[in-house]
Amino acid sequence: MKSFIVFFIVLFSTAVYAETMYVADIIKITFRTGPGIDHKIVAMIKSGERVEVLKLEEPMEEWSFVRLINGKEGWVLSRFLTSKEPDGLVLIKLKKKHNALKNQAISLVEENKIYKKENKELNSELEKNKEILNKTKSSYEILKNESAEFLELKSNYKKTSLNLAELTEKAGKLEEKLTKLLLHQNIKWFLSGAGVLLFGFVIGFSAKRQRRRSSLL
Repeated sequence: MKSFIVFFIVLFSTAVYAETMYVADIIKITFRTGPGIDHKIVAMIKSGERVEVLKLEEPMEEWSFVRLINGKEGWVLSRFLTSKEPDGLVLIKLKKKHNALKNQAISLVEENKIYKKENKELNSELEKNKEILNKTKSSYEILKNESAEFLELKSNYKKTSLNLAELTEKAGKLEEKLTKLLLHQNIKWFLSGAGVLLFGFVIGFSAKRQRRRSSLL
């Protein structure tokens, strides 16, 4: 019953008082079953190891009831505990942080190399695209000018074709008029020639008759 009451008091004290402390910069300290050197040593705690202080011994507070990281509970001398992280532990953390930063720096350097390479490739690709763009622009201007000339030629050809059609039509009409005119002229010449011939024939015939009459007389 008594041990149960003691356990209850310790448990209650644990719930009320709890502070994180560290073993000071010494090699090792003893971890005992009770607050005194006459109690059994159950473990040795290394410098820099973190403990949770659950209770201080009354009235001198020379001993502290603590819980280790692995959950074990026991007593250690209070003068070997400190709320400040020991220099050794700080140094270890700084070394770890330094190594992490060093590895991060190496990783960043490698990434920087990759980015530089990619940037170089992108610049090269950009120059090629600029060259292609300039050639395309030049070809576009040439095609644009040629297209304008082609449209102008097409317009001129259309106008010329219309003029040619009109001239052809006029030439056809003139040829028709000329044909009619020549036909009329030929008819006139034919009639004139026939009239002259007929007139000569009449004169000749009259003269012949007169000669016949003269011979009869």
